This record gives sequence, C-alpha cells and structure tokens, in this order.
Amino acid sequence: MPTYILGISAFYHDSAACLIRDGEIVAAAQEERFTRKKFDAGFPTQAIRYCLKAGGISLADLKYFVFYDKPLIKFERLLETYVAFSPKGIKSFLAAMPVWMKEKLLLKKALQDDLVSLDGVQKSGLPPILFGEHHESHAASAFYPSPFKSAAVLCMDGVGEWATTSAWTGDGNTLTPLWEIQFPHSLGLLYSAFTYYTGFRVNSGEYKVMGLAPYGQPKYVKAIYDNLIDLKEDGTFRLKIDYFNYCTGLTMTNGRFDKLFGGPPRKPESKLTQRDMDLARSIQEVTEEVVLRLVRSLHRETGAENLCLAGGVALNCVANGRILREGPFKKLWVQPSAGDAGGAVGAALTVWHKLEDMPRGAEGSKDIMQGSYLGPSYTNKEIENFLRSKDAVFERMSDEALFDQVASELADGKVVGWFQGRMEFGPRALGARSILGDARNPKMQSAMNLKIKYRESFRPFAPSVLRERVADYFAMDTDSPYMLLVAPVVEERRIEPTDEQQALWGIELLNVPKSDIPAATHVDYSARVQTVHEDTNPRYYRLLKAFEAKTGCGLLVNTSFNVRSEPIVCSPEDAYRCFMRTAIDVLVLENCVLYKAGQKPLEGDTNWQQEFELD
Repeated sequence: MPTYILGISAFYHDSAACLIRDGEIVAAAQEERFTRKKFDAGFPTQAIRYCLKAGGISLADLKYFVFYDKPLIKFERLLETYVAFSPKGIKSFLAAMPVWMKEKLLLKKALQDDLVSLDGVQKSGLPPILFGEHHESHAASAFYPSPFKSAAVLCMDGVGEWATTSAWTGDGNTLTPLWEIQFPHSLGLLYSAFTYYTGFRVNSGEYKVMGLAPYGQPKYVKAIYDNLIDLKEDGTFRLKIDYFNYCTGLTMTNGRFDKLFGGPPRKPESKLTQRDMDLARSIQEVTEEVVLRLVRSLHRETGAENLCLAGGVALNCVANGRILREGPFKKLWVQPSAGDAGGAVGAALTVWHKLEDMPRGAEGSKDIMQGSYLGPSYTNKEIENFLRSKDAVFERMSDEALFDQVASELADGKVVGWFQGRMEFGPRALGARSILGDARNPKMQSAMNLKIKYRESFRPFAPSVLRERVADYFAMDTDSPYMLLVAPVVEERRIEPTDEQQALWGIELLNVPKSDIPAATHVDYSARVQTVHEDTNPRYYRLLKAFEAKTGCGLLVNTSFNVRSEPIVCSPEDAYRCFMRTAIDVLVLENCVLYKAGQKPLEGDTNWQQEFELD
C-alpha cells in the first residue's frame, strides 16, 4: 500500500496544500487560486480537495496530515515579546489575544473540525495530525526536492516561531540544524519595513521594491548601517529595534524611522518619488550584502559545494543571481515556492524522510518539483464545453497548426494569454498560466503593464528563453527553470545610451531601450531569467521553438496570467474572464484559440473593446 502524506500551510498568509505519495509530489496548490482571494490565509479547503482528487484518494487514505509550524511556540514568542516591550503594544496585545485564545491555541481541534467539514469523515477516521517547525519546513522544502545528495541550506524570512534566519546541512535524508538568528532581528522584516515605508503592501510588495531599486541611487546605505542594522563580517546581524514598530504595533516603522529618512511613509497608490527609488536601491544593496556574507560564512563552516535556499527572502532573485555569480558555492537550488506556501511541501517531506526514515533518490542533476507544474489541468473537451456555455467564438486547432499560428501572432506584436497543462505552484507563471509577448517590441512592456496588468509602469517583465540559448542573451549558462535568478544581458545585445539619455535618471529611464530585447531588459541591463526545458514543459518549449523558427529569437516576454490584485488564473473560466476584461489579443486554452475581435462582451462589460484597444 502506498503511503500518502498531506502537508498544509495556513492561517498567516498564502495558504497551500501538498500531497505526496511514497516521497513523490503528487499535487500542490495555493488556496488563492481557487477562492480568487489573493494571498488567501484561510484553511486551504479547495487546495486540499484538489490534491486528494489528483491522488485519487480520500482523507481516510492519508497516513499523516501535517501542519507546517508549531502555533504554541509562536504564541510563546508573542507573549514574551509583549512582556519585553510592555507597556507598549497594549492595543495590539488586546487585539491579538482573543484570536489566539479562541482559535490558534486550539488549532488541532480546529483542524479536525475543518477536515470533518471538508470530507464528512468522522473524527475517529481522520489521520494523525502532526505539527512541523516553521524553519524546518522551509529547510525541508529547499533540500529534499533538490537534486543534491548533500548541501548547505539557508532559510531567511520574516519570522517563523522564533527563527528568522537558519542554517542547516542536508545529507541523504537527514537535515541537521547549525544555527539561527531569532526574532526580532530579521532580514525579512527589515526589507518589509522598507516595503511598508515606500507605500507597498507587506508580504506581497517586496518584489516591487526589488524592481524599483535600479531606478534609484544607494544614498541611504550608510544611514541603514549606522542606524538600523549592526552587521558583522560573518553576516550575522542585530536590528536596532527603536526604529521599528512591528514588535508591538500594527505598522512596520515608527516616528524615529520617519525622521531618519525625512518624512512619513509614502501613501499607497500615490506618486513615486526619487526618495522612494533611492530607499529601494539602498535596502536592496544592504540585503544583498547580508545574504552574501551569510552564504560565504556557511560555505566556510560546511565546506559544501551546493547551496539550497527557501523562505521569503529567497524570492529575492537579484540577491540569488549575485550568490550564483559571486558566492563560493558551485551550484544553487531555490525552492520555487520559497515562501510560506512551500512550507506545505516541506512539512510533508519532513514526515516522509525524518519520521518514516525513507531515503531520497537525489541523483545530482534533476529535482523532484516537476517544473513546479503541480496544479490542476483541463482537457480540451472540458474547455470546449465551457466556451460553448459562454457563446464564445473559438477554433480548435491541431498541435502543428496551433504552435505555428500562435508564433505568428506573437511575431506580429500580439499579446497572447497562454493556458496549458498543470498550473504552476508558487508565485511565478512559468508557461502554464502566462501572458506572452515579443521581447523585441519596445512598446510591449508599457502595453502589458498599463493595459493588461493594470500595474505600476516601472515593473519589469521576465524572459522565457530556450535553455540551450540562454548564454546567447544573458551572462549565465545554468538552469533557471523557476525564474529565481537575475542575470545581466550580454554586452553585445546592449544598446548604449545617447548623451541625452545618459543625463536621465529615475523613472525617466523607463522608456529608454536597453537592448535588442527591450521588453525583457530592466533599466540596469538585467533580466529575471526563466530557462525553458523540453522535458518539463514540452508545449511551451515547442512554442518557443516555433517563434525562434520565424524570428530567430529564442525567447519571449512572460508575465503571470492575471491582473493586479488578483491571483494567477487557475481555470478556463478565470482565463476567459481575464482575457475579456483586458487588452489581451489572443487566448489559447490548450488547443482552443480565441481572438478578441468577434467575441461578445461579458455581461456588464459593454465598453470593453473601446477601453482596452491596444495602440
């Protein structure tokens, strides 16, 4: 009989579920994709249902159900923090305690009740409910799915129970903790403080700060080192908590922080200033320096050749790129769902390898994440039935005709919604739920940002490039299937600025072409690279090959199939709705192709064609 283990993360942000069978990942998905509530933190009912369906099992077939952290230890940390800072934080304490006393301290019972409601099974028929440790779940999600037989492991996030940064060694099926940095000293929370201060949402806007950074100057780096963080040569650090409010309040920063940087936080949605860009550049540079020092120390301590990363800070792909280029490790692997959602994977795999003492099959070259294509898929028949129910105008094409036609539309400057196979697990669209465009088109970035994504114009787009051609475009020649490495565009593809352009700075640089793939080149000549591999996504690979045959260009612009403030699409209905309410020209749902012209507007969307017509 196979052994099934279900891991979940929930109740803080980005809830998710993961099902493994005899150590193999069967399915994994975030709850937000089903509920359409971005960063949904609730019990992942629909994600669990999907995972069980994908495995062809019921709750009664599970050997274990695993939660990704230990709420009682987290409660201990909250109490000790409030006591340490009292009488400050009394309002926050009074707001938080009823939730903890009523719900989170009784989490095991709450989980049992949720599972009974989900499946109708009696409590006596439920599997044992286990609780992992937050950073161990991160470390397990980084090491166990990796291709490495042995590796050093570094986890960095806001905070788990107590740990904010932890180091481990992985060998075979064993993870051994080395050391940790504890709350309130947190690189993740330091970065989030600047996310809050520059007017973006904490736990989701950090990547906006990273994207904004190249528009600024590092003028506040000294102020950060002098006032906010005491950084040692080995990368360990302590924050100067007097400048922050996250220990006891409902905001990240306080008046001392405001005074240090010359004013209050930027109001969300207000105009970005040069100060905001300079702050973003400064905290990005400090973060990269901390991370580089930590990985160098970890290498000296372990002598390992390989490094695995997880935790929210591991989604900082600019820092990851520097680790790969400048760090001492020969190989780097980052969990594609490095944030809390990935904790569901780590929790399940911890039980399999640690509790069950089962071996790993790491062979050195291939991970077990299956390209992170672990979500739902839909058949052509299911898609056709849906489209007919909407009276949509579409054509079902053969594969040969489909790839040729879509490549032609992309070469002609069309924007394509691309919906194929199993949905991605993690924050990045990797060619299963993607919006695609021609990276050579100098208008593509602004068109996608403003008329499709409805998001800030400064935000860069990532290139999806054929793995065998990555070195033709970028100063790297390594696998980057999960879009978690930033690399420079090669010198020969860059466009040197004119004297007039060299005088520009900040957001004025947005519309200055930087290379012969301008839509995929950031203002600092960098790109967040996804390498596309035939074995993990053959259909996306085939589309890129068809585009290459027509244009000679082996890459496309790839952004997630969603609009601002919505999760990435999951179902054909989600994709169709996004297509109809944006300026996407062509929608490809498996082999079904829809053009915007000729479609009936969605009910209530009478002006969509005029409003979203591309220039």
